[in-house]
Amino acid sequence: VLRPVGALLSMVAAKPLVPRAVLSIVVAIALVLLLGRLFCGWICPVTLWRRVKEFFKPVKTREQEAGALAQANQALAAEEIAALKEASATHDCAACGACHAKRNARHAVLGGALLTTAVFGFPVFCLVCPVGLTFAAVALLVSLFGAGDLNWSLLFVPAMLVIELVFLRKWCGRFCPISAFMSLFSRFSRTGMPVIDNERCLETAKGTACSRCATACTFDVNLRHPDLGELPLHDCARCGDCIDACPTSAISFRAVSGKPVPFVDAFASVRSGGKAKTPTAPALDDLEPEEA
Repeated sequence: VLRPVGALLSMVAAKPLVPRAVLSIVVAIALVLLLGRLFCGWICPVTLWRRVKEFFKPVKTREQEAGALAQANQALAAEEIAALKEASATHDCAACGACHAKRNARHAVLGGALLTTAVFGFPVFCLVCPVGLTFAAVALLVSLFGAGDLNWSLLFVPAMLVIELVFLRKWCGRFCPISAFMSLFSRFSRTGMPVIDNERCLETAKGTACSRCATACTFDVNLRHPDLGELPLHDCARCGDCIDACPTSAISFRAVSGKPVPFVDAFASVRSGGKAKTPTAPALDDLEPEEA
């Protein structure tokens, strides 16, 4: 259930349909429709490693990273304003929909994983996938302590896993085929979506470009301006980092109905059942980056 792509690769390698693999994929799709990419935000070994590493960071390192994050936030806010002004001056972004047609390498990696599995007859990608390597490392440790089986794999697998977790920091958004598989169905999920309260948000309430939610997002989703993020809004992993980063507590997870729409003028009416008037977003010329 936790590895729908692994089950899919196993079926491709074995050629005939495997009932257990089919059941695993069906259950995984049902969970994604219900919970979105919650697996990526809370269960995936890559995410768990990041949380553990963050927990044991020294206080001095946390302070240095907080300062760097504040500078990055100011730069992102300025870039957002410039991008929004350029887009509004050249074309109607909301009408053309070109920004929503972004593609990333994840889906190419997913296709490549399926193709190589069909060609070589076994799931090649599992040899480098952090999730697959994690399960392999656990199996090797069990074999070591249970049967005393010691071989080079016990060194190679953990080493590969550490290298990928440390150096491939954009793994989730750019390479992970499990993320790509989930994104195909997470667009239909309506439970626990992140919602911005426009009456509290610094941008809509005070005309100040904040962008802290976008800077804090590990998965490169821009909550305030979805078109400017590397990944679309439905790729939100419900990790809650944006909630912790928001200085005015304007973000919360709620169930929404209908098609997700830009937050600037939509979710206040969704939240109130369409009865309340949505706060009007400030003009682009009135926006100012937040001062540190």
